[in-house]
Amino acid sequence: MTSTQFLGPPSPRLRGLSTRRRPSGSPFVPHSWTLLLILLLLTLIHDSHAQLDPTKNFCRVFSHQTAVIDNKLYIDGGYINYNPISQYPANYTNTALLYLDLRTITESGMPPLLSTSPPKNSSVPSVHGAALWADQLNKRLYLFGGEPPPSLPASNYYLPSLWSFDAVSEGWELAAPKNNPNQVRIDGVSYGAGVSVEERGEGYYFGGWISDGSTGNSTGVASGALVKFDFDEGQWSVNEGPDQDGNVKIGRAEGATVFIPIGDGGMLVYFGGVMQSQSEDDKKSGNVTTEGQPMEMIYLYDVLSSKWYVQNATGEVPGKRRRFCAGATWAGDRSSYNIYIYGGASTPPDNHPGYDDVYILTIPSFQWLKLYPKPSGNSDPSQNNQQGGAYPHHSLTCNVISQAQMLIIGGSFPLSTDCDVPSQFGTHNLDLGEQNAKKEPWQLFNPNLTTYVVPDVVVKAVGGGKDGGATKKEPEKGWAHPDLSVLLTREAKFAARTATRSATSTTDGSRQEEEEGEASCRWGQVGYSGFTLGCATLEPWDDSYNRIYTHESVF
Repeated sequence: MTSTQFLGPPSPRLRGLSTRRRPSGSPFVPHSWTLLLILLLLTLIHDSHAQLDPTKNFCRVFSHQTAVIDNKLYIDGGYINYNPISQYPANYTNTALLYLDLRTITESGMPPLLSTSPPKNSSVPSVHGAALWADQLNKRLYLFGGEPPPSLPASNYYLPSLWSFDAVSEGWELAAPKNNPNQVRIDGVSYGAGVSVEERGEGYYFGGWISDGSTGNSTGVASGALVKFDFDEGQWSVNEGPDQDGNVKIGRAEGATVFIPIGDGGMLVYFGGVMQSQSEDDKKSGNVTTEGQPMEMIYLYDVLSSKWYVQNATGEVPGKRRRFCAGATWAGDRSSYNIYIYGGASTPPDNHPGYDDVYILTIPSFQWLKLYPKPSGNSDPSQNNQQGGAYPHHSLTCNVISQAQMLIIGGSFPLSTDCDVPSQFGTHNLDLGEQNAKKEPWQLFNPNLTTYVVPDVVVKAVGGGKDGGATKKEPEKGWAHPDLSVLLTREAKFAARTATRSATSTTDGSRQEEEEGEASCRWGQVGYSGFTLGCATLEPWDDSYNRIYTHESVF
C-alpha cells in the first residue's frame, strides 16, 4: 500500500478508519464484563501506539510545516509514516513538535531529529498544510491555518486561530491579537503559501483552500487574499491578491512564496500552484475551473506600497507544479537574488507522478535555470525521467540555512513505498553554491558552511563571478511594468526592531521561566508589550506519542 495523500482540496475525500460497536446490552455478556473488555482493548491499543516514536521509528513525514529559530529547525504537524511501513501503512497525524539540531550531525551526515520537551499538549492543534512563522528576535513560532486530521472531532479553535510556541520555555499558547479595529475577517485556510519576514517582524500567507468554519475541512474554494500578521504589534491585516478586479476573480493555492530584500522595503515573490477562476456565474453554477499556474508567471508584492506586479520569466521554465517547496538566497553584493525550488506534484489537467528536480529563478533577469538533474551526459540513467528525476514527491518543505544550504524535509512519494532514508530522518541537503570538489548540488549537511557563492549555472546566465557582479539585470523581453525597472535596482532598507520581551538563545541549554516580571506564560494570561497572548486552559502535559490519529492511505 502506498502511503500518499490526496492532493488539495484534501479533506472531503479522506476517510477515517471505520469502527463498529457491538450493542452493550448483549444477552450473552454481562455489562460489566463488556466494559472490562473495552478497557483491556483500549489498553492494548495504547501500549501498541506508545511504542511509535517519530524520532525512533521514523519512515516518512509530509504535509508538515517548518521554521528555523537559532540552530533549531522545527517540524510541526503533517502526517508521518512509521517504520516498518509494511506494519504501519497508514498515514498517522504527527502530534509532536520535532526539531533538527543544526549544530551537530549524526553518523548519517545529517542533523539529529529530536522532540521538544515537554511534549505537545493534545489541546494544541496538530494540522497539515499550515504556515509556521518564525519570530527570531522574540524566539517565537506562530502556527496559522491548516486542516485538522479527518479523524479528529471538529473544533472551532483550529480556524482561524493563531497559536504561539515559546522557543525558550518550550510552551504553547493561544495568541490573541491586540485588537482588530477594522474588524478584519481572517478565513481559515490550508495549503496556501506562507513566509516569515524577520527584518519586518511579519508573517504572510497568500491564497490557500478556504476552510469550512464548522468542520475545519477544505471547501474546495481557493482564496485570493494575502493575510499579514504583525509580530510586534499583534495585528492582522488582509490585502487582495492579484487578479481580484472585475467580474472574474482568481483564487490561488498550493504555490510558494519567498521574501527577497529588494525594492524599498522588500518584496514577496509568488509562483506555481493552481489558480481557480471564480466568476459570479461560476459560483452560482458550481462550475469553478481549477488549473495549474504557468511557472513563467512570477508575481511580486511590494510590501511598502501593497501593490502587486506580474513579470514573465524566460529560460528553462519548469513544468507546472504544486506542493513543491522553495527558498531564497542572494549574492553578497545583491546583484542577483536566486530562488531555488524542488519537487512538487502535477497540476490539473495533467496526471503524472510529479517532480524530483531542482530549478533556480534568478532575479532581476527573471531567468529559470535547471540545476538538477544535470543535462545529458550524466552517467545515471535514472535521471533521464521526463518529469525530472527518479523519485518524484510533493508536500515537502525547504529551509535555507545561513544562505548557503537548503534542507529539504520529507514529502509524499507516489511511486514508492520505501521509507525516506530513516537514518537521515527524511532530510536532504542542497549545497546552493555547489561549494564542493565535484560541483554537485546534493551534499551532506555542513554546519560550518555559512557563506553563499553564486553557482556556475547562474554565473553563466547573468555574468559576474561567484561573489556577485552580475551584469544582466533585466528580463530578456523587458519589464512588464515601469515601476519594476526602478524598484528592482534598489536594496531594501529596514528599521531596527525592538524586542517585545527579554529572550535568551534557544540553544544555550537554559530555559526562561518567570524572572524580572516577564512571565513565561503557559496556562495563565500575560501581556507583552505590543500585544496580549491569551493562554488557553489546557490539559496537563501528556505523552504526545500516545495520541496518534490515522486515516487510510489514499492513492
